Formats: sequence, C-alpha cells, structure tokens
Amino acid sequence: MFIFRYREGTNLNLAALADDGRAYRLEAPDLMTLVRQAREAGDTTADFVRSRLREDLRIDVPAQSLDLATPLDAPEVWAAGVTYQRSREARNFEATEGREDKETFYDKVYDAERPELFLKSTAARTVGPGELVCLRRDSSWQVPEAELGLVLDRTGAIVGYTVGNDMSCRDIEGQNPLYLPQAKIWRRSCSIGPYVRLAETVADPYALGIACRIYRGGEKVVDETANTNQLKRRLDELVRFLIRDNEVFDGTVLLTGTCLVPPNQFTLQSGDRIEIEIEGIGTLANTAVYADEWEAKLA
Repeated sequence: MFIFRYREGTNLNLAALADDGRAYRLEAPDLMTLVRQAREAGDTTADFVRSRLREDLRIDVPAQSLDLATPLDAPEVWAAGVTYQRSREARNFEATEGREDKETFYDKVYDAERPELFLKSTAARTVGPGELVCLRRDSSWQVPEAELGLVLDRTGAIVGYTVGNDMSCRDIEGQNPLYLPQAKIWRRSCSIGPYVRLAETVADPYALGIACRIYRGGEKVVDETANTNQLKRRLDELVRFLIRDNEVFDGTVLLTGTCLVPPNQFTLQSGDRIEIEIEGIGTLANTAVYADEWEAKLA
C-alpha cells in the first residue's frame, strides 16, 4: 500500500495506490492524519486505508501520469552519514585528496557507537518527483545520493518508507568537516517521493535493491546499483539516536545514508536527469539546474 499526493488545478490531493495497482483519492488531508485515525480505530494504517477505498473515489488514470508532489510536507528531513562501506570510502577520498590508506574521522564514525546524524532539509527546501533540484555555484564536485527514507511520527515510530535524494557537494565537505551544513543544505537540495510505502507492507527493509541512474543529453552516464543489506547500522538504531533528547515532529523523514556514489571523476551538470529507484517503493526523478537558473525561471 502506497500513499502519495498529486496536484489537480490549485488543489493538492491525498491518494493511495492499492496492491492491484489502482489509485484512489483519500478523504484525509495528509498522511499523518491517516496514521492517527488508524490508531484511534485500532487498525494498521494499511488496513484502515483499504477499508476506505471506494469505487467512486477511484482515479481513472495511472498514478504515474498524475502531477505528483512530495508525498508529505516533511517539517524536517534528517540524514545519516557513513552508514555504508562505500560511503566511508568516498568520504575518505574527499578528505585525504585520494590517500585512501590514511585513517580519518570517517573511519572512526563508521565504527563508533554513535552514528553521524545531521539536519538535511526543511519542507521549504524539499522538492518532489519531476521537480528541479538545485546545484551550488561555489562547488565543482556535486553528486546526488540515493537513500532509503524513513517517515517517522513524533515518537520515532517508522510509519513508512520513501525514496530520498541527498544532494551533496563533495569538494566542500572534503575541505573541512565543519563545512558540512554548506555541503548539504541549500535551496532545493533535497527531494523525496514519489510515494510512501506503509511500513507494515514491507516484509524486509534490509533487502531492497537501490539504483541510481544519471542521464546527460539523453545518454546514461551513471548507472549504479546496491542493496540495503549493505547497511551497517540498524534502522531502529538510527532512529533511537535521532530522538534522543530531541524533539521530532510528525512526518519527519530520516534518510539512512547512501551506498551509491558516482565515480570520483563525476560531477553533476545543469540539465542532468537523476533517477533513484528503490525496489518496491518507487522511482524518484529530478533534473538538476543551478540555483540562479531556477530563480531566472521564476522571474
């Protein structure tokens, strides 16, 4: 069972994609309201939604053909770093100018009890499927990071899974770890969607194939695959540290780190199309442009 949102004129509608592939409009304002209503009824969210799928609410076109938006307005998006061996290797390469044999603080955090967690985005900086993500003008080494996203309630319970793109500036982070906020946070530097798959319908979140494909001028220039079974830390471990002495809001998204990093010589260019696919959850596609180019489109 998948939850998504789509635009219809000036309206933003909540909908469900059922197990049979049919889409239905939902009579609720947002995902977290559905979660609360299901709990009050003593149901799982998936069963609660199934009981409310009516033929008169059926959407007569495929969900993929709709004008999809972010599946929820995540008040905050957090992210975990160095949770995969591939990420550890990439961070070390950035920090040591290619001297991968030199131990760094990334090795220490990979093996430490405490994971790396950082604030990645807010609702205003986060975009959905088909929208433009932005590049920084002061970076010459930028990449998408394909990540499994956890949708949380205020207690830290995982209510669903989504696809996330944690846009990153490898050169800025490599210059100095204190530059991490600038390497990670700027306008439209995060995307999520297109769906939230409800947690109770995912048999094993540690067995999901992940792919990242990048197209330039219609030609595929990056095609990487991995699996969440390579994740070093448990999902509940990451959540436990996130909520420790911290206020977490309903609908918070936690990105769980990347195991897909494009080759070291690769950097995104304006016009590149990014596709991130997670098995059983969906494919998130965005096009990258420089932030000032995006501003010019608005003028």
